Amino acid sequence: MEDITRKRIISLIHREVVPAIGCTEPMAVALCVAKAKEILGDIPDSIDAYLSANILKNAMGVGIPGTGMIGLPIAIALGAIIGKSDYGLEVLKDLHDDTLQQGKDFIDSHAINIQLKEGITEKLYIEIHCKGRDGSTSTAIISGSHTHFVYAAKDDDVLLDATHHHARQTAEEDEDDIQLNMRMVYDFATTSPLDEIRFIRETLEYNMKAADDAIKGNYGHNLGKTIDRPLSQGIFGKSIFSHILAKTASACDARMGGAMIPVMSNSGSGNQGICATNPVAVYAQENENTEEELIRALMLSHLTAIYIKQSLGKLSALCGCVVASIGSSCGITYLMGGDYERICRSVKNMIANLTGMICDGAKPSCALKISSGVSTAILSALLSMEGKCVSSAEGIIDDNVDRSIHNLTSIGADAMQSTDRMVLDIMTHKS
Repeated sequence: MEDITRKRIISLIHREVVPAIGCTEPMAVALCVAKAKEILGDIPDSIDAYLSANILKNAMGVGIPGTGMIGLPIAIALGAIIGKSDYGLEVLKDLHDDTLQQGKDFIDSHAINIQLKEGITEKLYIEIHCKGRDGSTSTAIISGSHTHFVYAAKDDDVLLDATHHHARQTAEEDEDDIQLNMRMVYDFATTSPLDEIRFIRETLEYNMKAADDAIKGNYGHNLGKTIDRPLSQGIFGKSIFSHILAKTASACDARMGGAMIPVMSNSGSGNQGICATNPVAVYAQENENTEEELIRALMLSHLTAIYIKQSLGKLSALCGCVVASIGSSCGITYLMGGDYERICRSVKNMIANLTGMICDGAKPSCALKISSGVSTAILSALLSMEGKCVSSAEGIIDDNVDRSIHNLTSIGADAMQSTDRMVLDIMTHKS
């Protein structure tokens, strides 16, 4: 692979694999509020938030780190009080008890107005309007990706206006943009100089630590801890399989349950980052793979997820656990000794089983979906190593692995849009 191609891929990975505290959708909203507050120059008197349906869906039921609370109001309030836009998706990391109470008081003042933004096609869209006590106003808009500001203004003074550009691209991204395919992903992960890709090991340090820290508390539905208990061990045994499930679910439990624990995200999702990392890390440890094999498997897993998200989009009706589990299946297949052909079989086996798993918002029960995806990842890898692969006569699978992936993402990005609308309607009209 040419040096310039490797450099562009590395640049892409550094953009898509970043630390985050808490669910990325409410954190992106808090980030946008923090930027609008900074433009205003003071804590606002009132805040209006206009959000795309997918942002609303993913932010309604998830725990906000360090608060013991769920949903957007506390994320918006804290973004205004302590948020710092320089922190990116770790925007609320300065939270402490006194400022949490200030956030609760801000909510009680009824100064926050949250609405669905009508008439937009962008699935990741956040528009914040702040008003100061003196009547001054500020506006900040994020669009396309979780940290991508496209508009900023104070009163009538426009400070930034990139809304006429494609919302998912900055000038730097235009220059470095590269369209991946499965062969490119495999070649990059398996042949790049090790020192150039060693940085991906940081995902393990973040996401396995999140799993370990989760055991110390009671987060979400405690699925990871449940899998480690005697009743579950009687079903699953003490196996690589059960350890993979427990370590992956535990990190998700903590993240969705509002723990103040950072994780390394992938393509704007902490759960995707966890799912692309922990199964691969646990398998490598217990299978006694080498350090080089571990690094290359992690890179293969994360880059596969990034590749799939290129055509699926940051947010969709298709559960992101499906995407990340496909990545982890590739990584595990590689650690089993699988070559490119076997890895492609794993991808097809994954798509054949998990097509259509819907995203019904970020929430504690995401740990269940992650466990379903990871279980399939392991089964798909085992089947591929036995030379078994779902054929093109079955369902949406094509002989070509890239076409199989695009068949999946077409369903998730386009065909399931009505499903997405129905899910949001159900979530917002519960009695």
